[in-house]
Amino acid sequence: MKRRARMILFLLVVTLFSIVPMAFAAEGSGVLDSTTKSAIAIASGFAIGIAAFGGGLGQGRAIAAGLEGIARNPGASGQIMTPMIIGLALIESLVIYAFVISFMLYMKL
Repeated sequence: MKRRARMILFLLVVTLFSIVPMAFAAEGSGVLDSTTKSAIAIASGFAIGIAAFGGGLGQGRAIAAGLEGIARNPGASGQIMTPMIIGLALIESLVIYAFVISFMLYMKL
């Protein structure tokens, strides 16, 4: 199962890296053809989708680890909660950056 997940991730990355150069290779005339527009739309969708997926997994694991630590030692909840919240904010900021880049690609249409 792990091998299959790695293969799917590899295929997604290869697809993304093969589509993004087409998005940036637009002509300087200001008019984009339909292939370039569709490539930009697909690339922006992949960007936000992969970022949200990774951010969700990271946040889930961070919260699970933090709550497990609090459950084992309730007295240390203050020392665990603050770094966990900071970590969640950093994870979410990466997703927001991906959204901004995706929006910039979309606005190129």
